[in-house]
Amino acid sequence: MRQFRILLDLVKFEHTIFALPFAYLGMVLAAGGWPGWGKFAWITVAMAAARTFAFAVNRLADRFYDARNPRTAGRSLPSGKIGPRAVVALAVVALALLILAAWQLNRFVLALLPGAVLFLAGYSYTKRFTWLSHWVLGFTDGMAVAGAWAAVTGSLAHPTPWLLWLAVTAWIAGFDLIYACQDTDFDRAEGLHSVPAAFGNAAALRWARINHLLTVLALAAAGWSLGLRWPFWAGLIAIAGLLWYENSLVKSDDLSRVNLAFFNVNGYISVLVFVAAWAGLRG
Repeated sequence: MRQFRILLDLVKFEHTIFALPFAYLGMVLAAGGWPGWGKFAWITVAMAAARTFAFAVNRLADRFYDARNPRTAGRSLPSGKIGPRAVVALAVVALALLILAAWQLNRFVLALLPGAVLFLAGYSYTKRFTWLSHWVLGFTDGMAVAGAWAAVTGSLAHPTPWLLWLAVTAWIAGFDLIYACQDTDFDRAEGLHSVPAAFGNAAALRWARINHLLTVLALAAAGWSLGLRWPFWAGLIAIAGLLWYENSLVKSDDLSRVNLAFFNVNGYISVLVFVAAWAGLRG
């Protein structure tokens, strides 16, 4: 049980609750409401498994960098609290659950799965060669919205899932740009690529604000494409306010409130997007 708890802490399993609204957003909008318990259950399994697989691969890929970074040296894997074999086993189990969930959903989702797994496993390595890694991470997380839409409809022909995918891509990239400012000096020393390392923290924070503006615009376009009613638009105003607040918390020369911006505010935003969209369907 101790090892199991360490594994859950290693992949920050509790943050799956923060990520689940992405998938549920695509699910309820595709269904025009509640899709049924079967779809809900398998989408939940797929989302939790995908995130666990991606996080396990990330921790394995970065364990030597994490060991040299004072900010991350205390993590379970570099500190020796758990070994790589246990993390590999967790990744294999998570991948098996993801395949099972995709098979239970529909053939279209199963056909999309290899591409999804490529991004889930590969995004962790993009910092080795491109500062576009923030957007690769956002694109990978955005797959949850499109995947849930495909799970319900068996198609991605409608423009809405693509707009939602864009919104999540820009949102995740924006706050990853903020979070990456903590490791600017380390990334430069290790030859890792990020916007803060390449262009400085001030530039990264400007790009974060641009991305979060794009998030609001993409969500507005998605709401308009579905004809969502006033609760969605009221929620979108609140989301825009929270994004403004998130960006106001961090300065290029003062990163002391990064965790507040990263975890607390984004947790509120993810839940609010889902609730506002569902309420907007009902009016």
